[in-house]
Amino acid sequence: MLEVAREATETGIREAGIDVRLCDIGEAIQEVMESYEVELNGRTHQVKCCRNLTGHSIAPYQIHAGKSVPIVKGGEGTRMEEGEFYAVETFGSTGRGYVREDMECSHYMKNFDVGHVPLRLPKAKQLLGVIDRNFGTLAFCRRYLDRIGESRYLLGLRNLCDVGIIQPYPPLVDIKGSYVAQYEHTLMLRPTRKEVLSRGDDY
Repeated sequence: MLEVAREATETGIREAGIDVRLCDIGEAIQEVMESYEVELNGRTHQVKCCRNLTGHSIAPYQIHAGKSVPIVKGGEGTRMEEGEFYAVETFGSTGRGYVREDMECSHYMKNFDVGHVPLRLPKAKQLLGVIDRNFGTLAFCRRYLDRIGESRYLLGLRNLCDVGIIQPYPPLVDIKGSYVAQYEHTLMLRPTRKEVLSRGDDY
């Protein structure tokens, strides 16, 4: 499964470039991903793209910057542009190829475009200050709050989520018993080439 997701991501990287339509990248990724079958626990499974997950453009302090890199055929003909950064990520599944939120949430991120929202709960105000100082609009988890000495913050965190300042990111699952693999690289579109920024000796 990991090798399938890796090859699909590498295909997306090869297809990416200035003036390339994002929907064409998605079609190429799907063709590679869904050409595979895997044998797990004595059963053969067709690998499917998780059609409701995508890669995305990245901007300073904004991980999800507005453009989506699909991993299936279809979608808009929006084009990549010079100077943009992208997370090309693929998700393959032995299940339905459609994920949903499940289980307790532990990961969060401050919404990039949120304006001033009045807060009545003192703990929410205090926690927002901690989040702004330590994470800004980058993702964080409750373990990070624990490590910097925060305690008894769940009510304040829930309030920040309820008013739309913080976006919760609960675990995503396909059907029970299925396997899902994800692979990702970050690239930049320079004037004369694309550069994979996350590639290293071990990845």
